Amino acid sequence: MEAKAIAKGLRVSPIRARLVVDMIRGKSATEALTILNNVNNKSAKLTKKVLDSAIANAVNNDGAELEALYVKEARVDAGPVMKRHMFDSRGHIGHNNHRTSHINIVVATRN
Repeated sequence: MEAKAIAKGLRVSPIRARLVVDMIRGKSATEALTILNNVNNKSAKLTKKVLDSAIANAVNNDGAELEALYVKEARVDAGPVMKRHMFDSRGHIGHNNHRTSHINIVVATRN
């Protein structure tokens, strides 16, 4: 049994979000929640919301037990880039790219 949750277009860089998602991949759901509660950055808060949603999907839709769930797949994909420009030295135009992320989490029961 699997359940998944996806959050798209989050305003956090994929590189920074992958650092947090790598910590919870393969862990049990309760252990992953504990890890995310103790990491103090923006991507941890966003990842926790997605993990909570995936767990709720598994419990409510499929009748799974929270203790039996683990993070089967956790992945961060790059979303669209909001490209901004600013004036730079010597008449050049500097680039200021605001990157976004898509966070995908799949939880499953251990057999």
